[in-house]
Amino acid sequence: MNISGTGIGRGVAVGNILRMAPALEVPSDQLRPSTIEFESASSDVRRVLQEVSADLQKRADQAQHSKESSDAAPILAALSQMATDPALGQSIDTALQGGKSPERAVYEGFNEFEDKLRALGGYMAERANDLHDVGQRAIALLTNSPMPGIPQSDTPFILLADDLSPADTAALDMNKTLGIITIQGSPTSHTAILARSRGIVAIVGAEQAANLANGSRVIVNAATGTITVDPSDEELQQAELHKQHAAHARLLRGKPGSTKDGRHIALLANVAKPEDADAALEYGAEGIGLFRTEFMFMASSTAPSVEDQTKAYAKLLARFPGKKVVIRMLDAGADKPLDFLTPENEPNPALGLRGLRTLRTHRQILDDQLEALARADAQTDADLWVMAPMVADEHEAEYFVTLGKARGLKQVGVMAEVPSIALMAQEVAQVSDFVSIGTNDLTQYTLAADRTLASVGSYQTAWHPAVLRAIKLIADAGNTHGMPVGVCGEAAADPDLALALVGLGVNSLSMTPLALDDVRANLAGHTVQEAQDLANRALSGEFYPTARH
Repeated sequence: MNISGTGIGRGVAVGNILRMAPALEVPSDQLRPSTIEFESASSDVRRVLQEVSADLQKRADQAQHSKESSDAAPILAALSQMATDPALGQSIDTALQGGKSPERAVYEGFNEFEDKLRALGGYMAERANDLHDVGQRAIALLTNSPMPGIPQSDTPFILLADDLSPADTAALDMNKTLGIITIQGSPTSHTAILARSRGIVAIVGAEQAANLANGSRVIVNAATGTITVDPSDEELQQAELHKQHAAHARLLRGKPGSTKDGRHIALLANVAKPEDADAALEYGAEGIGLFRTEFMFMASSTAPSVEDQTKAYAKLLARFPGKKVVIRMLDAGADKPLDFLTPENEPNPALGLRGLRTLRTHRQILDDQLEALARADAQTDADLWVMAPMVADEHEAEYFVTLGKARGLKQVGVMAEVPSIALMAQEVAQVSDFVSIGTNDLTQYTLAADRTLASVGSYQTAWHPAVLRAIKLIADAGNTHGMPVGVCGEAAADPDLALALVGLGVNSLSMTPLALDDVRANLAGHTVQEAQDLANRALSGEFYPTARH
């Protein structure tokens, strides 16, 4: 029997299922005796929330110094702060004053905040599940119940869970965890992001896996998004061949990206903070194709100074002397709100002030970031490229390029995430130095399908011919006008899709460092003509069957 989901990466794992423990029961809604004093109950809840917060912060500190799980550190730190949020505490106190038991008050307080996050949609809706885990940990302490988490095992396993919290994912024993299957989740959930960054074979959104028994033997094939239950000897042999292919791909590490007939396709890395340069260099990245600058802004209640920004940019650039480093301007709004920057209560934030629109509204933030980038560029020898997010047309492109050039920046471009930019690609190519295509957002906006929702997860693939045709419009314009066009979305991390993108005319590919080996090996095994043939088949919809909808 085969079960389908969304694969993360290209790996294959074989092992026995270990199911996560079931969630805690919902605490009783029965009112507590009036003899229990509010102050005592409130004190107990505060103590437990402080304990949960301290534990999460400890995990964050450990993750920060771990090569395997450093990506989990900011997520865990944010959850630690959530546990002691004053507004959350006030909501819990209100329930306690109404006669609810401490565990029921915690449940209702967290549930209220979870509902608010879900109402925001997108990235914030995904965070509701993370917040729920924090509440579950507090309830477990209050009721002396087993703490939610990964069961202990003396032997290697494939973990099956409804979904994983960041705390669970960060705590995975890499010597025992062969793979992960989640019943919920999407390619952009924290489970997927952390699994990808840690190199764990994973399939998310596999709803039919809910019925798998503990101990079931399975093959988890992330490349095909397939879980094979009780595999045959032949299927096990095929899985072993796939593992051998992965080992061969590692032998090409460090070589430039190239097709079989010698066309160079720069293979770059996506990173979120300067420390991520280590992984990019380890896996042979030829430079950085996407450096997300949000990390400095998300961790503060005010915008970082020009000096602090300069230091961070220079730290990254210094690791890549003579190599291309593409830095994206702050992408605030929608799924990345900032209290001091983005508007509250937008009815549809994904279509509101976001990216360049936010920066234009807060011009000082824009000017300071460009100034910091110019200073960092002057201090280092990297080949700095700077781009603006969420650009809609040639007018916005020209606006940003003009500002960047006035600061002395040499390569100033834009991101293509809004479908309109594909329709205006010929005009954009005449005013911009380069275009980098963010396939995650381009896909969700083209298909009107929230990239974080499992219910529309099957739409979240750039194999859709509408998305590929938009990419081709941009690549054609770039090649006509001598403007480089790259892809920095998750599509670049899929070796087969990466080959199709080359066939569409893309010049560079940027991805999570762990994907570089497989993409490099796949390009090396095919000619440009074969890439173009694959692209033409994909444009006709061959790899995106409409039957699944």
